Amino acid sequence: MNHLLLLTAACLLALLSTVGASLPYPILPPLFASGAANGLNAFMDLPPKLLFGIALAINPVGLLIGATLLGPLSDRYGRRPLLLGTAFGAAAGHALTAFALVQESYPLFIVARFATGLLEGNGSICRALIAEKFTGAERTRGLSLVNGAFHLGWLVGPMLAGLTLGFGIVVPFAAAIVALVLAGVLAALALPREPASLETSSLWQVARHRHALNLLRHGEPRTLFFIQLAGFCGVAAFYEFYPLWLVEEGQYDAARIALINMAMCGIMTAASVVAGRMMGQCTGGESLRMAGWFAWGIALAVACVAVGNLWLGLAAITLFGIPNAFFNATVQPWAAERFAEHGQGAVMGLMSTTFCLATILMALVGAVLVLIDTRLVLAVGAAASLWAGWRLHGWRRELAPALGTIR
Repeated sequence: MNHLLLLTAACLLALLSTVGASLPYPILPPLFASGAANGLNAFMDLPPKLLFGIALAINPVGLLIGATLLGPLSDRYGRRPLLLGTAFGAAAGHALTAFALVQESYPLFIVARFATGLLEGNGSICRALIAEKFTGAERTRGLSLVNGAFHLGWLVGPMLAGLTLGFGIVVPFAAAIVALVLAGVLAALALPREPASLETSSLWQVARHRHALNLLRHGEPRTLFFIQLAGFCGVAAFYEFYPLWLVEEGQYDAARIALINMAMCGIMTAASVVAGRMMGQCTGGESLRMAGWFAWGIALAVACVAVGNLWLGLAAITLFGIPNAFFNATVQPWAAERFAEHGQGAVMGLMSTTFCLATILMALVGAVLVLIDTRLVLAVGAAASLWAGWRLHGWRRELAPALGTIR
């Protein structure tokens, strides 16, 4: 197997999964917060900000289900068929999303975003491929590159929207469709055909009994789940609501939001590459110690945005990606090594599921809190990441006998 081609395909599919999630981010805030009535923000005469929060949450709901099921299913039925099916299916989901926006149909938009998120939950399969085919420092670097691709998607999606939206609201989604089809072709070339599965259970039985959340039956994966859930709440609050904060605090439009996002994601992508090299030798208690510090770095960045000062917030938004990239580069390889016996698809599926749960939770909580003040959502997220860092340091001390001597 050509490992370089495999890594390229995994990175491209990871990139496009977050492109799909982030593509509407610069498009939606002006539609819901500009004050001009349309079929999307006037649905059933509900508050536009509430509709905005629901629109943000529904894609992660699909991602949640996809991440929970697709990784473990790929452990049983193979990475190749599931990656190809989800890539081409997500392309169809983008087409339906564009149609819903043209028709200004809020219900159809919600359905389309849910279906697209469901299929783009294949990121856990991409991570499982790398965790399975690489070992040691190469695994850390490979996962960091895949993480960098995920982060880059948060740049490419909004940038694509900002640069092409002037040609029509359908154009950004058309570009994403073409890219997904090409990525599917590359994956077909990169991934070898796998032996036919000997699984005799039905698809429903496998999905029901072998989903990623089954790992929560085990003590250590369950502890990591709750720690990451808190840490990711800070990340999700930031991702979902800093564009709205920019609209309210600085009257930013879609193009200017996209430019800020480009700066932030460019730094985050570069940080992921650097983190893969720097953190490759971290093991055991050292990994948890560093992860705790990086969680606190995330909390600090989100809190600086919550303060409400435009220039401080812009600096924090731009630099947010550094602690976020290092946090993932530290925790994911540690989990892949420590929990490998459960299957890499399930392990990476649980980590993707955790992020999706945090995204849904903060979108729903935020839909209520923004009715009071958008900064309140960011403050809650910062507090959650602060707790995650504190808990990681405590867990490190609890695991000291198993992980070796710690300072």
